[in-house]
Amino acid sequence: MRIRIVDAFTERAFSGNPAGVVLLDSFPGDAWMQSVAMEVNHAETAFAHPLPEGGDADWALRWFTPVTEVAMCGHATLATAHVLHTTGAHTGPVRFAGRSGVLFATPGGDGSVTLDFPTAPLTRVDVPDGVACALGAEPVAGFDTGPNVGDLLLELADEKTVLGLSPDHKALAAYSTRGIIATARAADPAKGYDYVSRCFFPNVGIDEDPVTGSAHTALAPHWTGRLGRDDLTGLQASRRTGLVRTSLRGDRTLLTGRAVTVIDGELLTP
Repeated sequence: MRIRIVDAFTERAFSGNPAGVVLLDSFPGDAWMQSVAMEVNHAETAFAHPLPEGGDADWALRWFTPVTEVAMCGHATLATAHVLHTTGAHTGPVRFAGRSGVLFATPGGDGSVTLDFPTAPLTRVDVPDGVACALGAEPVAGFDTGPNVGDLLLELADEKTVLGLSPDHKALAAYSTRGIIATARAADPAKGYDYVSRCFFPNVGIDEDPVTGSAHTALAPHWTGRLGRDDLTGLQASRRTGLVRTSLRGDRTLLTGRAVTVIDGELLTP
């Protein structure tokens, strides 16, 4: 079977967030998919198979990190939609059935893909004792992001603070289900982005995720409330970096980005 490595939320190879994509006739055993994801060793590997016509979704989709299955992943969904459209396996909008419900991906005329995901329900919480020490900076506010995302979102004082973080990843694991989203307002919106973020997910085997679509379902409502605009652009300031255009639509968030296939190979293991 074919396996592809796709860089998502970028127009350039070797940037954005890489994901494995495997198209199947049906899902094999969980242990096999977990083993493939461990072998690929990127933040996520997506497995998809077509569903019968006439249902609520076109393709079933699951996502695995190197150590566990997750409920929702934005960049691997974008990567899967990119593979479907560029190979002709699916044309037009595609509906994915996943653990977090039906997710939508619509191709744009410019080569971009827009994902339609559930908006994360933000609940303001007290910043836990010890998290500032583990993160390496004092948050100004903290928010729970709900069950689909499973992160603690922390707003920091400014962009410089976010860029300078060097956290204790092992210590961060105690403060959320998946990990920590650190974010701040852009220092200079003229550079083409409105807010900056970094994402640390030690509980699923990812010290720092390069670009995280699911996190932007929480970042979008947070920064829409702060900046008073529904349409924003976020820079995830990892080493690889990536841009995510976000549009808040009530209980849904649109995430727009591009993708590049960098490896197209054959998976030999049965």
